[in-house]
Amino acid sequence: MFEATKFSIACKISRETVGSYLQVLEETFVVHVVRPFSSHKTTEIVKAPKVYGFDTGFVYYNKIWTSLRPEDLGFMWEHVVLNELHGHLQTRSVNYWRDKSDNEIDFVVRKRSNNTVTAIECKFNIASDAISLTNISKNFQAFRAIYPDGQNIVVAHNIDRPYTRIYNEMTIYFVSAKTLIEMLQN
Repeated sequence: MFEATKFSIACKISRETVGSYLQVLEETFVVHVVRPFSSHKTTEIVKAPKVYGFDTGFVYYNKIWTSLRPEDLGFMWEHVVLNELHGHLQTRSVNYWRDKSDNEIDFVVRKRSNNTVTAIECKFNIASDAISLTNISKNFQAFRAIYPDGQNIVVAHNIDRPYTRIYNEMTIYFVSAKTLIEMLQN
């Protein structure tokens, strides 16, 4: 989550200047600014964007990591998936969703062709056990309570063949990044 005030205080510059710098970084494709998806319900986060570095190598360097730790894999996988979305879909209209109860969907893509909303969760590694499904489906259920139409997709690094699971009458597709792009292009 990006909070301009935090950066303005640390850098001793105005919030507006931070916003201007962020806009330049976004327009030059150094960062991706992912804004909240919302219909302005009082329970949703509607303003705070998330900022992703375009170059995962730069992100790695900027965080002063000397090795990639297991706990960093999910964070870096989100960057990779976002880069794939932007690169293949040729759109900047990728959002995220979060409510005030901390339910979150990593990426939300609206399909104009049928006016549905695809909800995407990124997991570097995924297990198909019931506990993982429970944790993943909680966020999808909260999202689908407000936005009922669309696909629920988990994109993971360790999925070779796509599969589907049904949890509480909700279909969740488990796919690779390549299959995700194919699904969104159709």
